This record gives sequence, C-alpha cells and structure tokens, in this order.
Amino acid sequence: MRNYDFEPLYRATVGFDRVADMMDRVLSNTASQPSYPPYNIEKTSDDSYRISIAVAGFTGDDLSVDVKENALIVAARKSGEEPERKYLHRGIATRAFERRFHLADHVRVTGATRWHAAHRPCPRNPRSAETAPD
Repeated sequence: MRNYDFEPLYRATVGFDRVADMMDRVLSNTASQPSYPPYNIEKTSDDSYRISIAVAGFTGDDLSVDVKENALIVAARKSGEEPERKYLHRGIATRAFERRFHLADHVRVTGATRWHAAHRPCPRNPRSAETAPD
C-alpha cells in the first residue's frame, strides 16, 4: 500500500485542508472499509445523487438515518423480538451495521425513503393440495 504525504499541499494552499484530510482518511481506510451492506451511489442529475442500500431482513423500525457533521449515517440493529422460525437455509444476513457517507459542504440530504422489493415465491407441493370434488 502506498503512503501519500499531503504536507506540501498544506503548505501551498489555503482553505483546502478539509479536502486533504478527506483524501488522507479515504486512502488510509480503504482496506478496512466494510463491504456490508452493499450499496450504489447514482448521480441522477448535475446536482442530485441517490444512495441505494440493500438492507434485506430489516424493518423500518430497525433502520436509522441521520446527518451529522457532513456525514450521512445509515445504521441498523435487529430487535431481539423475532418469532421462532424453522429455516432450511438462512442466507439473508441481519447483522447490525453502520455505514457512513462523507458529504461535501454543498451537499444536502433532502429525504430518505424505504422501498420494499423482496420477491417471496411460495412453492407448493401439488400432491399435498386438496382437490375439490366434482
């Protein structure tokens, strides 16, 4: 991994210290950045962005979205009140997370929405279904 020295940037510029700090933070944290949950950042117009986060297995009550100190913070913690279920396979992770997105000074968060897009097929055994008499 390369180490970058931003000291010459500090000496030669005025007012760009936040940019240099952000670059230093991003470059030093790249290896330790968690990959869960997966997300997309879209540029929807010249001055608009959309962040989509895959948070399968969480309800709206489990999620929190906050803006603090030029950072958008999305966190989830599963409540302990889950009903008893018998899983044949459990592949949807519901572990707690906190994801931070550092925002530029001119970026403002205007809203957050939940969109449910889970596809739940319900396979049935045709042999066990009752048939109606003729």
